[in-house]
Formats: sequence, structure tokens, C-alpha cells
Amino acid sequence: MVEYFLASVGGYGLGRMGHIFGGEIWWIPHHWILGVIIVIAPLLFKKISWPIKIIVILFGLGVFISDFNDFLALKTFGVDGIEIPKFWGID
Repeated sequence: MVEYFLASVGGYGLGRMGHIFGGEIWWIPHHWILGVIIVIAPLLFKKISWPIKIIVILFGLGVFISDFNDFLALKTFGVDGIEIPKFWGID
């Protein structure tokens, strides 16, 4: 149970760090897209056990949630224009 929590918080933290450190690069897609890919990818492989699939899916959900505002605006590429980066926020 702890590993599920750590996977989702780790995905959120990695997504926030990517947003803060890589958010000024215009040609990299927003990380909500990567979160969706990470959520879908384990469902395509049959040989991976379900506990591992759930961990990867929760990690992808953490990455997705960390960029939820950009998903709602359907931003795919471009700079967000953050003045003061916040770590514990949904952007």
C-alpha cells in the first residue's frame, strides 16, 4: 500500500520538477501528455503483473495531476510563463 502512495507522490514531484526546471523549453510537450502516455502504456503489455501496472499507472496519474491546469486549457506545447515557480500547486 505504501508503494502505491509513493508512486503517485513521486510522479507528482517529478512532474512539478519538470515543470519548474523544463517549463521554459518551448518544443517539449506539456507533461500532462506524458502522464497520459504513462497511464496507458502498462495496459498494453500483458506480461507485466498487475501490482506493477498499478504502480506505473499511479505514477502517471501523479505526473498528469501536476499539470492539470494545462490539461484543462489543452495546452500541448509552449512556455507557461511562470513568474514565481511553486512546487506544491497544480499548474
